[in-house]
Amino acid sequence: MTATRGLEGIVATTSSISSIIDDTLTYVGYNIDDLTKNASFEEIIYLLWHLELPNKQQLEELKQQLADNMEIPQEIIDSFKTYPIEKVHPMAALRTAVSTLGLFDEEADVMEKEANFRKAIRLQAKMPTLVAAFARIRNGEEPVAPNKDYSLAKNFLYMLNGKEPSAVEVEAMDKALILHADHELNASTFTARVCVATLSDMYSGVTAAIGALKGPLHGGANEQVMKMLTEIGSVDKAEEYILNKLANKEKIMGFGHRVYRKGDPRAKHLREMSRKLTEITGETQWYEISEKVREVLTSKKPLPPNVDFYSASVYHSLKIDHDLFTPIFAVSRVSGWIAHILEQYENNRLIRPRAEYTGPGMRAFKPLEDR
Repeated sequence: MTATRGLEGIVATTSSISSIIDDTLTYVGYNIDDLTKNASFEEIIYLLWHLELPNKQQLEELKQQLADNMEIPQEIIDSFKTYPIEKVHPMAALRTAVSTLGLFDEEADVMEKEANFRKAIRLQAKMPTLVAAFARIRNGEEPVAPNKDYSLAKNFLYMLNGKEPSAVEVEAMDKALILHADHELNASTFTARVCVATLSDMYSGVTAAIGALKGPLHGGANEQVMKMLTEIGSVDKAEEYILNKLANKEKIMGFGHRVYRKGDPRAKHLREMSRKLTEITGETQWYEISEKVREVLTSKKPLPPNVDFYSASVYHSLKIDHDLFTPIFAVSRVSGWIAHILEQYENNRLIRPRAEYTGPGMRAFKPLEDR
């Protein structure tokens, strides 16, 4: 047996949910470009879970089910208030809260298909509420209850800021949620599938996935991108900053991808939203710095921007705290995690790969007194 570092190029399973072929991303056969331009995030949720786009009645039923399940237990709200706020990253809070949700779900360990779909609704509906509630509590504010007449994207911004968002803000959030919903067998999705392949419950699978997403090489990349843009500060400093990074062989977040070679097809949609939002907010420097960074870096290395690069300035323009960028990723990606969890349950086999041993050869045991 010969190991492949990072399982690069290894096909670990079959899936009907999403595909990346020739740098084209599809959800159940639909090009991400078509979906981003024409669908809502709720339609994407239905598509990923049922492998078909919903008709009008099916979509309305899903929206109603989500609206009816957005509230979170008061015990979790109270627990947020006990966290050492100055030390806790929102992803750590979200990881703990999702695990705790399982304690309040009487069907948490019920594995029938219908029960799993009910849990899927609860998890998807509650994720935005969890993130928004924690964000407000750590700022000394009380959580805002969800509005049952709002979409998930609009509700998240409403619960976060306590006021109705503008149409363009809702459009930006909805597109971001669509673009982050699924991405074939990425690290967090693979983690979720490995977890539930043991026939563990859905809450465990999603909690495990959140733990994987937390890392800066996965979901945490967009937070690091905004940190970089803030450090640069102005367009005229971008070239020197990037050239110094390259000279010191430092990683530049938001560029390159393990799977894509010609470029991440999701990036162009958030690039346009970044341009639009920064013009509205009057902070065009964030888009302009991003463009200069892209120009300088791609002139030196064949590394096109990925989805994390422009999502940073989009979320910043929505007045979202930078350390909430990755939890927003989870609000979206839970739809894909759940889809893969459901698929794993349908045709389960324990995921148990092998390792290439590189330690010492066979050795004779020595009694303690002889060592």
